Amino acid sequence: MTGRDGDAGFATRFALGALATWRLTHLIAEEDGPADAVVRLRVRLGTGRLGQLMDCFACTSVWVAAPIAVAVARRRRDRPLTWLALSGAACLLERVGRPREAAELGVEADVLEVV
Repeated sequence: MTGRDGDAGFATRFALGALATWRLTHLIAEEDGPADAVVRLRVRLGTGRLGQLMDCFACTSVWVAAPIAVAVARRRRDRPLTWLALSGAACLLERVGRPREAAELGVEADVLEVV
């Protein structure tokens, strides 16, 4: 799991980065947050661009993945690809975690609850 110099390999860093990207993105886009901090921020931002960005998991994952990519990719030239891959991995994790009915219909889970 670690190289000769004690550094975790890229695969380990990427897996941890993907999980961290998913977790933070899910917190921002889908949850109220601790003490309703995220929902209060979402209300303050309203329906403007930033408010809409917080409601879109895929959009939010792109921006959440950016700083995580810096920690995952050691070489500067690898960071852009790692950035997009982390966002994609977070989106895949989100899709896998949805209820089966919602995933089959291609809709968000909360839409099914309303119906």
